[in-house]
Amino acid sequence: MDRTRIVRWLRVLFPLAALAILSVLFLLSRKPDPDAGVPYAEGGIEDLARHPGMTAPQFSTVTADGTTVTLTADRATPGKEGTAASNLALDWTTREGTAARLTAAAADQQGAQVTLQGEVDMTLSTGWHLTAPRIEADTAEGRLAAPHEVAVTAPFGTLTAGGMVLTRAAEGAQVLELNRGVHLIYRP
Repeated sequence: MDRTRIVRWLRVLFPLAALAILSVLFLLSRKPDPDAGVPYAEGGIEDLARHPGMTAPQFSTVTADGTTVTLTADRATPGKEGTAASNLALDWTTREGTAARLTAAAADQQGAQVTLQGEVDMTLSTGWHLTAPRIEADTAEGRLAAPHEVAVTAPFGTLTAGGMVLTRAAEGAQVLELNRGVHLIYRP
């Protein structure tokens, strides 16, 4: 046999062999389970119709000063006064890299204003940890504020204050302002 005949036969046999191997692979593969890929809602249809909402919603935005805000929750329910959410986490990261993570049991959103309620925990990337009954996040102005008493654990001790504001100063740096009767217990 001469070389050109062998090459011609191999040009026919190789694709046929590949087709045979693929056919065997598809025939021996497992059959798909039609129920495994379709997630079903838990609970009754009537209950879901009575209480509309979203499971695991996520909202992201960038404020005017470049701060990125990401809001996630277990469930969100629309209402006449805004959207209520439960088991909420809010990530607040400035352009310079300062980050704050806030967690709360419940929240309410009206436009650019997100109000976190319950025992709100706020952890800053600088090592500070704050606890307040309520913290308001204004995504339009890039501002976090606690209108009521806050308890703070800082790298140098503990503080209590009548309120707190985290905002950008005129020169561009982030400033955490504790106000209204600040008490400090210094621990060197």
